[in-house]
Amino acid sequence: MSAFGKLVLIAVVGSAAGWVGLAAGGKRWTPAMLTDVAQTQLTALLGREADAMPAEIRSAMGPIIYYRHPDGLAEWSAVPTDTVDGKAFLPVLASEDVSFDPEAPNPLEAKIGERTVLYYRHPMGLPDTSPVPKQDSMGMDYLPVFADEANDAGSVTVSPGKLQRTGVRTSVAVLKPMATTVRAPGIVALDERRVSVISLRADAFIEEVEDVTTGSIVEAGEPLAMLYSPDIVSAAAQYVSDLRSGEGRVEGSRQRLANLGVPVSVIDKIAADRRAPVQISLMAPRSGVVLERMAVEGMMSEAGETLFRIADTSVVWIMADVPESALAGLSDGKAATITFPGLPGETFSGIIDKIYPEVDMQTRTARVRVDLSNPEGRLLVNMFADVALATGDGAPVVQVPETAVIDTGDRQVVIRDMGEGKFAPQDVVLGRQAAGMVEVREGISEGDRIVTTSTFLIDAESNLNAALAALTAPEAVE
Repeated sequence: MSAFGKLVLIAVVGSAAGWVGLAAGGKRWTPAMLTDVAQTQLTALLGREADAMPAEIRSAMGPIIYYRHPDGLAEWSAVPTDTVDGKAFLPVLASEDVSFDPEAPNPLEAKIGERTVLYYRHPMGLPDTSPVPKQDSMGMDYLPVFADEANDAGSVTVSPGKLQRTGVRTSVAVLKPMATTVRAPGIVALDERRVSVISLRADAFIEEVEDVTTGSIVEAGEPLAMLYSPDIVSAAAQYVSDLRSGEGRVEGSRQRLANLGVPVSVIDKIAADRRAPVQISLMAPRSGVVLERMAVEGMMSEAGETLFRIADTSVVWIMADVPESALAGLSDGKAATITFPGLPGETFSGIIDKIYPEVDMQTRTARVRVDLSNPEGRLLVNMFADVALATGDGAPVVQVPETAVIDTGDRQVVIRDMGEGKFAPQDVVLGRQAAGMVEVREGISEGDRIVTTSTFLIDAESNLNAALAALTAPEAVE
């Protein structure tokens, strides 16, 4: 090499060393890093190939994106800084593999090594499987399906950690009576068997009306009005004539008076006095309240025309409108508890007398009739009532919380807890519902553990497993 060539080489080396020194001062590089960088720069200036550069230098290039702890602790900094003992944080370049978590073995791979993998399913639940590990278009790994999971196509196994995160709760199916109460609005009505209509069986003239008005309380046998009826007077005269003659037509004459509606007491008085009265007293056939008075002094009443209407209110009906869904547990003779907004603080007890054989087309309710004593007459017709009806026959039934049932419309399902984190759907046949519980007639037994919360999450996973199992199941050999 000539003297001029040596001079040029010395100038080049000096320039490289100067540049490296300036860079080292700004980035806090160590002597070892200075040696590598100097070698890289010198190689580049001399025109050597990039493959001649050290691998550490080739892989650690680009701007500094953050600084990490020199001892590998989980501490980072966006600017140059020192540890508490004076060590400088190390720079991390953009080209380096950035990871904030310590490397750990993949637990999925460990599980795969211990269990037999049948196939791999799509991580997003799409109907796509693979016999070997692969990734989808988004770079997500396909999930393995193990042999012990595929044996029960509809079941699903959930890890304890996932159970806690998703809030899965279970309860035990119990066997006990489902004695419940149905509440319904009601109204006070008259007992139809205790209402009397007073009319005449012959034409008559009302001579006098007693001091009886609508709302008056009368006793059985109390006179209501005095009337004159030509037909009754004629029949009474014939009866007296037969009594005096002693002929055998006496019984027929007496029966004629009875057919005209003459009270027995009046007939007996005619037989005793042997005299036909001109006026006949109209008497109350029962004790009760006068609901209607149509009789007026001087009027002429035709046969069959209503003069009075009297009701015995010592017993009244409570007519309750019960939804058709609650009728199954009701029957005649069951107890009923009634309260009235008009009588606050008081409770009355009655029994179901009749369930009417008809459901209202508009309200979808049926009428339930309750007999209730009203000796003091405090319960008035058309008063509002709140009725509580006891349902059930007292027989124990299997029941679970309502939240445990998944109702799809055409089927009802519960999720059974099989133990060890394994769950399976079970079709059930339901019965009555009351107080947050539902009767299960078929499908599960007493003591079975049932999922009560997060049932839809487990059901969706089990349906997916069943669908994938059907897709990957081998065809039957004919």
